[in-house]
Amino acid sequence: MPAILRPRALRPGDLVVVTAPSGQLAPGEEPLLARGVAILERMGFRVRVSPVVDPARNRWWASGTPAEQADELNALLRDPEVRAVVAHTGGQTTIGYLDLIDLDAIRADPKPIIGYSDISLLHMALHARTGLVGFHADIATHGFGSDWYTLGDEARRAELVDLYTRVLTRAEAPGALPARAAWETWRPGSAQGPLFGGLLNRLVLLQATPFAPPAERFEGAVLFWEELQRPVSRIWNDLHALRLSGVLDRIAGMVVGIPTEVTPHEDGGQRADLRDVVLDVLGRRDIPVLAQVDFASVTPRRTCRCPSASAPTWTRTTGRCP
Repeated sequence: MPAILRPRALRPGDLVVVTAPSGQLAPGEEPLLARGVAILERMGFRVRVSPVVDPARNRWWASGTPAEQADELNALLRDPEVRAVVAHTGGQTTIGYLDLIDLDAIRADPKPIIGYSDISLLHMALHARTGLVGFHADIATHGFGSDWYTLGDEARRAELVDLYTRVLTRAEAPGALPARAAWETWRPGSAQGPLFGGLLNRLVLLQATPFAPPAERFEGAVLFWEELQRPVSRIWNDLHALRLSGVLDRIAGMVVGIPTEVTPHEDGGQRADLRDVVLDVLGRRDIPVLAQVDFASVTPRRTCRCPSASAPTWTRTTGRCP
């Protein structure tokens, strides 16, 4: 199992590149991208938008072929001037080029790769192979350029800019995370350990590949996950896949993001929602569960390093990372 590989903290004026490691930029989204770039500049960085972030460049549901996407990412990983890579959006395609990524370039010059959803598959796979700490954080177009405006006001944006700047430019833990709404305790208790996770179905997908995180990586970890546009029956299946693989017997705690378009089961007078299926699969395992945490696709995300540079403690009283 590779040792933890932490990217160097960014400095004011460092170059970050917004690219398309998964989905393409859709026609009409250029203003959202421009607004996202402005947020990154507000954090104090120089920003360059990759030529692949262009509505005219696409292949099916992707920004290019797997080889083209890998070539773009590898060029950024090898460029010493580029200090961080920011996904403009998520998508459906990172699984297609994992075997084409230059892992030696990551080991030689680890840098933050920033994004969530499909990008979390990159975080988990690259961590499994190189130890690279991933940044499960907002994307440029639909996050910085959209959610930060439609789901928050200027005061909230200023709060988030400060949080992201601290996470990206300082080696130490950022302190208490500012919650947008009340978090929920689905099972009380406390747990301490490195954060690991992302989009649940991508974690399960990864389990069938050579890029799956080793079982030891989950020992004592706080597993965080989000899900969107799925019925709870599918989530129940995915959680059982993690149970059968031994993951749920190793983790110390679980953090569940606010679900997006996750539909409950209702049939014959019976109803099961997300809380029901999570607790059902966990059974009698003594694992605290913090839920409705705003790092998922429905809201401006709390950014976190995965696994984290420190060992956060999640408690039922605050639900925050001290």
